[in-house]
Amino acid sequence: MKLATYNDGSRDGQLVVVSRDLSTSHYASGIASRMQQALDDWNFLAPQLQDLYETLNYGKARHAFAFDPRQCLAPLPRAYQWADGSAYINHVELVRLARNSTVPANYYTEPLMYQGGSDDFIGATHDIVCADAAWGIDFESELAVITADVPMQASPDEALQGVRLLMLANDVSLRHLIPDELAKSFGFFQSKPATAFSPVAVTPDELGDAWREGRVHLPVTTHWNGQRVGHCDAGEMTFHFGQLIAHLCRTRNCRAGSIIGSGTISNRGVEVDGVKTWPRGYSCIAEQRAIETITQGAPKTEYMQFGDTVRIEMLDARGSSVFGAIEQKVAPLAAAVAS
Repeated sequence: MKLATYNDGSRDGQLVVVSRDLSTSHYASGIASRMQQALDDWNFLAPQLQDLYETLNYGKARHAFAFDPRQCLAPLPRAYQWADGSAYINHVELVRLARNSTVPANYYTEPLMYQGGSDDFIGATHDIVCADAAWGIDFESELAVITADVPMQASPDEALQGVRLLMLANDVSLRHLIPDELAKSFGFFQSKPATAFSPVAVTPDELGDAWREGRVHLPVTTHWNGQRVGHCDAGEMTFHFGQLIAHLCRTRNCRAGSIIGSGTISNRGVEVDGVKTWPRGYSCIAEQRAIETITQGAPKTEYMQFGDTVRIEMLDARGSSVFGAIEQKVAPLAAAVAS
């Protein structure tokens, strides 16, 4: 099943069911008006939404209309919780190696995670608005899940059963603000502006065999200013989503509508004749800069500037878009205020 939230002028938007090929949609208002409502009463409402989904796919929904990603808010426009992990240890290794720092041993046994702002997510086609391009604007291509209720001390296998929906994320970072924040030993805050999510969130069964062992075994492609810079296999997670959710639930309950991110998707390099290469590219500029520092002594790639664009998408084995694409442009705050 594929679900989205249309912008109807309200804070939480209007829940819509979207066809498998992302061509048509149908308001779910006769079943649930908002995504959080569906998540709160999933066992009762999901079968009804599934029936509408199947009717839509067969072309028999009476009030279907063309699906337009530009009308979408984030699938869950505001959430009770947004916790982002760093499940790809290769990303951590590269960034630390670039600054001559070793990876602590417990990073391989326990995932990194921070809690971000969840009150103001943005849609897949909304601008990345920033007050100052000198802050080091960077995209981060990620996967994320939306959960059911998951109890404190749930095991990874138990936590995995709480995955209700999956989606793509662009967890934007302001890289030049990060060092001072981390130096205070109190985590990310101003360096993490609003996160964008794919137009559509999907149930795990939509991924077929690609969803296994708590991972999505498909590549995520990233284009920056129209050039493909990354085609990274999302299945190379060091920690799967069940482990990430269980980590969150070690000391607290996780409530329906919580969003957990994978962190920047990153793949290990390949050695050819003793030379290590990164053939699948990168999912954030910081990783490319780390590779340049390791291999060339200094970073060469600049961060995003006003007017730059980023496109993040996952295609299935048939070449069809799973979630629709995140397509954003970087815009100055002054322009956003003026509009």
